[in-house]
Amino acid sequence: MSNPHTPNMRAHEELSPLASRKVDPETLDWQPTSFAGCYTKTLLTDPATGLLTALMKMEPGAVLPDHEHTGIEQTFVLDGHLVDKEGPDKNLEIGPGQYVWRPAGSRHTAWSPNGCTILAIFQIPNKFFHQNGQITDAAGHDWHEKWGKGKA
Repeated sequence: MSNPHTPNMRAHEELSPLASRKVDPETLDWQPTSFAGCYTKTLLTDPATGLLTALMKMEPGAVLPDHEHTGIEQTFVLDGHLVDKEGPDKNLEIGPGQYVWRPAGSRHTAWSPNGCTILAIFQIPNKFFHQNGQITDAAGHDWHEKWGKGKA
């Protein structure tokens, strides 16, 4: 069953199922990810489908390691720069006010040389590839066990 929501927005609990959900990102705390120097504020998540809209902050030099976009990924850079460190679009740089979307199946390593804040929209979580052969989502769950059941 689908249950889209914004984590830690208690005011939403009292709303009717079809009411709009206003989210003030300033009231949300930055949450650390499993990647050093990367933090998120989840604006919308649907754990059943993997849909995720989040603000992401990367400290200077932070890296998102080798990953594959399993659905379309959309990224809008609010400040700073996001750069493809490795992959077919190596050195592609997206700066403030610029938008990039990546097709399902695209794979790369991303980094922020001087830090950045982005708005990211995922249809289903990325696959992160580890040197030991393990494939996980960003939370560290086995990707195939959690998301591979006929989803992508």
